Amino acid sequence: MTTALELRDIALGEFAAAGYAGTSINRIAGIAGISKSAVLYHFASKEALLEQAVSPAIDRMEEMFLRLEATALTAQARREFVEQFTDFLLDHRLEVHLFINQGPSLVDVPVVERANGIVRRLAAYFASTTASTEEKMRFGIALGGAAYMLCSEHSLELEAAPVDETRAALVSIMGELLAPSTARSAPHAAPAA
Repeated sequence: MTTALELRDIALGEFAAAGYAGTSINRIAGIAGISKSAVLYHFASKEALLEQAVSPAIDRMEEMFLRLEATALTAQARREFVEQFTDFLLDHRLEVHLFINQGPSLVDVPVVERANGIVRRLAAYFASTTASTEEKMRFGIALGGAAYMLCSEHSLELEAAPVDETRAALVSIMGELLAPSTARSAPHAAPAA
């Protein structure tokens, strides 16, 4: 017997692969090997299934943001956020893929609007805690770039990389991009004559 959790996982995979609009309850039922009515027994609609499939990721993103918002943006807090954000991206690749690639076309779906609202709050937070345009852009490029890169990892031929290696690279690169300008502009030693 297919459980609600299994249906949620099947739906998430199909929403990410074929798109929300391109995925039907019949398709999900067919993959699960059950009837459409059995899917509808667990989920009242495709939108309810989407909400159940992506809500754990949205909840985690919101918790991560609330922790960040509750602390001063010190170098340590920044490092911890980068690690948490990296783990979030790695754990929720399909959800992130769905939000990045389909978010604009799903603005009328409440669960997607909730995710977009958290992203807007996160952007506003970083905009308010950084002084320069360059610093604001660094946050956007680091966070958005990391998310988009994982969504595009197949075309970049990165999907075969070990997860630990991918995580270390993301933490390192985002850490460098998000380092305060004073840390990046430290004087370099003069070349030997």
